[in-house]
Amino acid sequence: MSGYKSSIAFGVIGLGRFGFALAETLSDNRKEVIVLDNNESKVKQIQDKVQQAFVIDQLDKPTLEEAGIQNCGTVIVCIGEHIEASILTTLNVIELGVPRVIAKAISAEHGRVLQKIGAEVVYPERDHAVRLANSLTTPRALDFINLSNQYAISEIKLTDKLHGKAILELNFRNKFGLNIIAIVRRNKTIVEISPDLQLNTNDLIAVVGTKDSIVKFERYLIS
Repeated sequence: MSGYKSSIAFGVIGLGRFGFALAETLSDNRKEVIVLDNNESKVKQIQDKVQQAFVIDQLDKPTLEEAGIQNCGTVIVCIGEHIEASILTTLNVIELGVPRVIAKAISAEHGRVLQKIGAEVVYPERDHAVRLANSLTTPRALDFINLSNQYAISEIKLTDKLHGKAILELNFRNKFGLNIIAIVRRNKTIVEISPDLQLNTNDLIAVVGTKDSIVKFERYLIS
């Protein structure tokens, strides 16, 4: 096994239902992904979609390091059912210096242990995996709700790039391909969106549109 030596965005350890869906959705969002699992059949199913896919029998630190997991910016440990393996693997990934480690938990007690060793914790089913992947790939989105394979609703925090500009002046719908359905400003929710309403830095706007349009708008805000 020869690990991925350059930096890569995401690592997924464990290809159960959650892990497979997560890796697949990250890949569909054009993110670089490395996956590790002990099931050769599952690795073969996903290997054409991700940058690197390894069949590994051990989850000890040398094996993880050889696979290159330490080169990932974020690693998600998806071994929920085997609690001891989940905890030890999460600890090994953290000790390898990965900046962000997220771990799947199947109980509150399991989650508390994972949090104590420094991991973020999720309690997912498959739909939560898709939601997590979308939130990871749209970093300014505070909430993301799938409506279909193509459309979603997202709540986004505005930067100063749009401060003081009216919705009509921006030609928002035509320029970004999104519809604003609500604005939260200083804990007040505005649902009657007039064309002359000016946007402010740190406004939270709820938008509906295609997932591609949401991603493009996110990139525009931070460019």
